[in-house]
Amino acid sequence: MLRRKPTRLELKLDDIEEFEGVRKDLEGRKKQREEAEAAAGEEAAAAATALALGTEHKSREQLINDRIGYKPQPKAGGRAAHFGTFEF
Repeated sequence: MLRRKPTRLELKLDDIEEFEGVRKDLEGRKKQREEAEAAAGEEAAAAATALALGTEHKSREQLINDRIGYKPQPKAGGRAAHFGTFEF
């Protein structure tokens, strides 16, 4: 490995201004994200209390299926249905 002489870096006023602008932009985005998460958390809490107070009680599996959009088809009961499809 070759050794080379250290390179001198100079910090200019333009670089500092650019850094401050980017930092303020990131802080603004962070605040917006935190406010959105707080609002979403409040809405989720309100929805959870509404579900708890509602007359319809769903199991955990049903809640997950609703959330992902899965609608399971009920299986036909009885031996005749199984015999026709060769499912024992």
